[in-house]
Amino acid sequence: MDTASATTASATEETEATAERERSDTRTRLVVATATLLQRQGYEGTSIKRILKEAGATYGSLYHFFPHGKEELAAEALRHGSEDFARLLREGLASSPDPAEAVAHCAHLMAGTLRDSDWTDGCPVAATALEIIGRSPLIQNASDEALKQWRGLIEARLTEGGIPGARAAALACTILSALEGAELLCRVSGDDEPLRFAGEQLAVLVRANA
Repeated sequence: MDTASATTASATEETEATAERERSDTRTRLVVATATLLQRQGYEGTSIKRILKEAGATYGSLYHFFPHGKEELAAEALRHGSEDFARLLREGLASSPDPAEAVAHCAHLMAGTLRDSDWTDGCPVAATALEIIGRSPLIQNASDEALKQWRGLIEARLTEGGIPGARAAALACTILSALEGAELLCRVSGDDEPLRFAGEQLAVLVRANA
């Protein structure tokens, strides 16, 4: 290949790489914007127009990446949001060799996130899951996957801490249920007391089962 041809080929590859990065960035912006909006105002309260405004994207790009529109995008956004929450759980669960203290720390981390967001950034799936049950299998399945993942993380930490399998599974479900309920109370009241109380009582419960 002569120099001119090599230069042309290199320029073409660079142009294609740039276009691919831009496409990837657009898809990411759509998912992240939707995840944030769903978390704060649910599925019905989140319009496509608002998503596009927040993401700086067009209708064409949305339907390019998500041919089935808002429903498909919402399901992907829930998966994104669920992984963010999973990271928070992993951080909390790894914070202490004592599983009781680790579970309590998860509640404290959730409280901190709520305070920092002025009580707007709650559970990434709750608002959407509750209003869409029975209407969208795609979104319901994504929500179910998230909740099972979170329960699994907690169960694994309890098992590692010496709690037998069946008891750890039941306790993980109880812990997640308590954290989710306490978070709702915090958002409604604008106070982190419910999560602080939940953290304290869940630690007691974990120790009683150890």
